[in-house]
Amino acid sequence: MTTLQHTFKTKILKVDPSCIHFPPNAHLDGSLPTITDPATEDALLEAAKIIRDTDETVAFPTETVYGLGGSSLNDNSVKNIYKAKNRPSDNPLISHVSSVDQLNRKIYLQSNLKKNSLLNNIPKNYHSLIKKLWPGPLTIILPTPNPEIQTLSKLTTADQPTFAVRIPSNPVARALIALSDTPIAAPSANASTRPSPTQASHVFHDLQGRIPLILDGGSCDVGVESTVIDGLSSPPMLLRPGGFTYEQIVRLGGEQWSNCKVENKKTVAKGEKVRTPGMKYKHYSPSAKVVLLVPNDDKSSLTTASEKIQKFIDIIKSELTKPNSMSAINIAVLSSCQLTDLITSDILLKHVPNKKFLIQSLGTDGETIQTNLFSALRKVDEEDKVDIIFVEGIHETGEGLAIMNRLKKAAGENNLVLF
Repeated sequence: MTTLQHTFKTKILKVDPSCIHFPPNAHLDGSLPTITDPATEDALLEAAKIIRDTDETVAFPTETVYGLGGSSLNDNSVKNIYKAKNRPSDNPLISHVSSVDQLNRKIYLQSNLKKNSLLNNIPKNYHSLIKKLWPGPLTIILPTPNPEIQTLSKLTTADQPTFAVRIPSNPVARALIALSDTPIAAPSANASTRPSPTQASHVFHDLQGRIPLILDGGSCDVGVESTVIDGLSSPPMLLRPGGFTYEQIVRLGGEQWSNCKVENKKTVAKGEKVRTPGMKYKHYSPSAKVVLLVPNDDKSSLTTASEKIQKFIDIIKSELTKPNSMSAINIAVLSSCQLTDLITSDILLKHVPNKKFLIQSLGTDGETIQTNLFSALRKVDEEDKVDIIFVEGIHETGEGLAIMNRLKKAAGENNLVLF
């Protein structure tokens, strides 16, 4: 694909999530929020007008990452999402709605449904999960409306008989969707293949001049994209790990989710259709080379601190002697559970002299690591300009499944067992 030329003077408008308040059942019946800060309300109305009345796009915060939004119902809006991101158009997009009522009205063209009929368009095996986890970082796969009801753009669904949908919990995202009264197709607001943005500055770095407006609502809390599940298949599938863990889906989903399988495809064949974003193409990659240090499941190996340090130093040396790596002089180490407090710049410089090391902790628990992951990758790449990033992975339980999913894609073939 060709690179899109800059055509906009991208505006950044600050918004205050704390001044946006929804009634308790707004995610069901579509009640509008009250907004107590006039500047925030004006910014949201300006963004909503772009979504509703034009073909252009708006970047906005969700609880997961910043999204780049356009109308799910408008071919030209969806095309502009793909153009801004420089993203292949055969990748489906998640539609974000503010309520089940909006889902029914705008996508299925069913208005004024009674309270006990609101969930009629959502298969029953999802009900237990969405009652507990919506609004929130959970995306479900639904059948598209009957062919005669052509509401969703085929570019949103990648011309498939299913579509992905969720109700975000971030007040800014919910308010933007509610005020525009438009389902919003929104992948992450980054240039294609880059790490997802968790701050407005990340969006500006990638998309300055490519989009008209960014709503700056502060840092995202979750830090990775939503969990995507498919309850239309048998057994049900977790297609993409994300803001809710596999364990939560199984525990909260009821008996029908007890045998939920995890999609574990490492590659997708050319021309193969996928049901959710994140399954095709390169993702989450900084400009610097990423080397992922994968935990060893053998708990008895390398138990002492000195053994762990030496194994890590050996990995660094081996990477620096590979072709195309000798010129690397700036090295970042993103550490988590095992390496935190073990590795210092002095230790590394003693064994690997004449190199510059930057060490940053991602955290020591899954939630913290998940929140910090993309931001840390962007910082050492874009601000510190390192050449190689060594990232310590964690075990694939709880938040670790989503974290390692992103890191494996970022590292590509550069996955090495650590300890």
